[in-house]
Amino acid sequence: MQKPTRTVTSPKKFIIGSDLLSEIDEYVRAYGDHAFFICDEFILERTREQAGAALAQAKVGASYERFGGECTQTEIDRQLARFKASGANVIVGIGGGKTLDTAKAVAFYAARPVLIFPTIASTDAPCTALAVIYKEGGEFDRYLWLPQNPDVVLADTGILVAAPFRFFAAGVGDALATYFEARACYLSDGVNLVNKKPSRTGLGLAELCYQLLRENVAMAADAVRAKAATPAFEHIIEATIYLSGVGAEAGGLAAAHAVNNGMSAIPQLHNAQHGEKVGFGLLTQLVLEGAPEEEFAEVIRIMKTVGLPLSLDEFGLTAFIEADWRRVAEIACAEGDSMANMLRRCTPDQVYDAMRAADAIGKRYA
Repeated sequence: MQKPTRTVTSPKKFIIGSDLLSEIDEYVRAYGDHAFFICDEFILERTREQAGAALAQAKVGASYERFGGECTQTEIDRQLARFKASGANVIVGIGGGKTLDTAKAVAFYAARPVLIFPTIASTDAPCTALAVIYKEGGEFDRYLWLPQNPDVVLADTGILVAAPFRFFAAGVGDALATYFEARACYLSDGVNLVNKKPSRTGLGLAELCYQLLRENVAMAADAVRAKAATPAFEHIIEATIYLSGVGAEAGGLAAAHAVNNGMSAIPQLHNAQHGEKVGFGLLTQLVLEGAPEEEFAEVIRIMKTVGLPLSLDEFGLTAFIEADWRRVAEIACAEGDSMANMLRRCTPDQVYDAMRAADAIGKRYA
């Protein structure tokens, strides 16, 4: 039986600012004298130039490795071997969520500190003590639970606002589910992301995440379209990267992320963003909860503001195959997944029906 231990966990430092890549030596030096960078390909040369210059001036060593594209155990093992061969003693992950999860996993296996530098605001992966591991074919494999959060998370507004709009929208989708999942987990006295009971502080952080989204999403979306780092954009970055992460970690997940995990079994959705699938998972969760119409309306208003898919058609699916979606429902209800944090037990048949209803609701509002 789960002991009633309640937690609030967080990165040691969360920094929002500009031109942070050129100042990264300030943060690396607190943890080591040789940084091993795991980078997305598009920012690898910029990292060599800007971070490399700052580190060289500070007399800190640097090694660089391109991320392989998927956070699999094979990729983690490959990066771990390169890290050990480099002689580095601190890891820096720069890129999207899968790159950052790989960096966190390598740091865990190497027992070394990790600095996280997201280049897109598409998920709350930067702040969590968790890495999502996928199979070689892209299907969800397992969660890797980590003993601590990243040492430093650096959110560079100049880099984040320049990313494609779709990534910003996906971050909103991921963050939008935070409050509703934390609420479900709190009401059911379930288990949060550090395998403890949810705390009231965690629920409060999740509520603040939702509040910032409601108040700032439209103005922030305009800022991203204009590639302008405004206060509204900073508020959304705080919500999507920090509050979503710590709110989910202390508050817990529920049906929205479980459905996302199930959707990884649909090959046609492998190019869909995590937050896009979580958004559809949230609509499914609200159906399962019997949420009031006004709650649906506000969630869908936020989703429409950033152009998140409301129905399966909007994911680009040309055909609905019942067997595939019953498989999604089975995975979502698998033992150990966050569907168990719903107030009422949900069966695969109920989840399947809820997904069909969520699809119909999305089409009505589209």
